Amino acid sequence: MRWFHATFDDWFFRSMIGPAQTANAVHGCEQPAREQWKRDLEARKRFTREQRERKRLAREGRMT
Repeated sequence: MRWFHATFDDWFFRSMIGPAQTANAVHGCEQPAREQWKRDLEARKRFTREQRERKRLAREGRMT
């Protein structure tokens, strides 16, 4: 337990492992990194929308 507090209570170590939240997580990065993050986020959202549409079509197909 002492090792845990000695390690994770240390501000330098916490700054190395990055932010705990995702709000403004890409703020301050290079422009290509921000653009890649946006493309990745949009791809994830598109996948979720496609999954919801497939489920909706399957439900409607079973109901009729």
